[in-house]
Amino acid sequence: MQRPVALAGLALIVATSSTRAETLADAIALAYQSNPVLQAQRANLRATDETYVQAQAGYRPTITAQGLITTNENTETFTQPVPGNSQTTSAVITLTQPIYTGGRVASQLSAAQATVMAGRETLRSTEQQVLQQVIQAYIDTRRDQQAVAINKANVQLLERQLVESKARFAVGDITRTDVAETETRVLAARSQLAAAESQLATSRAEYSEIVGQNPGQLAPEPSLAALLPPTLELAFAVAEHDNPQIGQQDYTEQASAAKIAAAKSQTRPTASLQATYGYSAGAFGIDNPFQNQGHAFTATAVVTVPLFTGGTTTSQIRQATEANNVDRIGIEQVRRQTLFAVSQAWNQLVGSRSQLKTDEEQVGAANIAFEGTRREAQVGQRTTLDVLITEQDFSSAELALVAARHDEYQAGASLLVAMGKMRAESFSPSLPVYDPVTNFDRVRHSPGWTPLEPAISALDHLGAPKIVERPDPVEPPAPAPVSSGATP
Repeated sequence: MQRPVALAGLALIVATSSTRAETLADAIALAYQSNPVLQAQRANLRATDETYVQAQAGYRPTITAQGLITTNENTETFTQPVPGNSQTTSAVITLTQPIYTGGRVASQLSAAQATVMAGRETLRSTEQQVLQQVIQAYIDTRRDQQAVAINKANVQLLERQLVESKARFAVGDITRTDVAETETRVLAARSQLAAAESQLATSRAEYSEIVGQNPGQLAPEPSLAALLPPTLELAFAVAEHDNPQIGQQDYTEQASAAKIAAAKSQTRPTASLQATYGYSAGAFGIDNPFQNQGHAFTATAVVTVPLFTGGTTTSQIRQATEANNVDRIGIEQVRRQTLFAVSQAWNQLVGSRSQLKTDEEQVGAANIAFEGTRREAQVGQRTTLDVLITEQDFSSAELALVAARHDEYQAGASLLVAMGKMRAESFSPSLPVYDPVTNFDRVRHSPGWTPLEPAISALDHLGAPKIVERPDPVEPPAPAPVSSGATP
């Protein structure tokens, strides 16, 4: 009686399946395009893009129009014995063009730009979290599929062992106790199979929630070796450069620094030009309409100098300064959290790799022990209990190996996330990647621009803070494909 190797059987199923097995790249591509969390975050960033346009409008002219129609009805009085009525119509169009805002608009524009950049980093962080969830759901489902296959093989083996034990008991070769021991192991194996099937159903449901469809036959996941750094020091350096949470906090601090400048701008003078065109007409009595008509055009240069605000401006400056202090301190806090996450993931990866190597050796040794014990039992040198114990050891070693492969891949994915290297295009190079810059450029160049804007902007930006953009993350290589000899 040969002990079926469940992992090899599962590999044969994958190789001979009539339909192509679903890959991790397929799951990532589907989730990247349809996951509602990602779609909502992209929409949120597009809404944030509009804050830049709204700040930019501070350089542009505003035009307002106002119209009035007034009707007076007069009754007989001591001073006007003849009843009558009058009606006046007036319209005013006013154009206001800011010339200098004391740096307020420039600072608001810098704050909006930094907020948009922080939003992009938040989107990148969300993408990483979703991709990590996809990978987690994928490897969980594959682990549980293999666990079910191993437990099924174990049940089948024990059932055959029970048939054999009953036959040997019938001829007096073994005792009733040996049969009862086998029956106990069969019942325990069936219980373990039921638990494994329940766990698989849970993992499939989680996969469906994250990816958007039920999992089919899942192919082996690709190796992450090409994406992972060779040393912990390099992992730290990459994380400080590429981690989106550090980037998001950096831009948040720059936005709050720009708000300090915006608050200080309230202490400076402002200048604007205003042009007004007015028209009025009056009609008095029924027989004498439009007796009075007039047109007026005025142009005004307005300079406003703040003298005293009751302490409001200085309070707002102090408030903005302390808010910036919080964000500046937050950079170091996020940096420490990131380096801790990198260290934790690295240690888990090192530990899981060591465990994986041990479990691979254990499976080989347990297989040899089981086959030897089974043969020795056939010639009476081993008891039925010895066979059952070694069989259980082999099954447990196989399950431990499956779990170790799962844990090693999970730790590698966690390290990629901590470094900021979890990218959809790394797993699916042909996947169309969402580019947040496209929408930003579209709304930034929406109608509203005037020829005076560059000159006004240049004047207003004197002394205004500039946003320092972080360098783009280095493009990671694609993960290596699974070798033909890899165990699924």
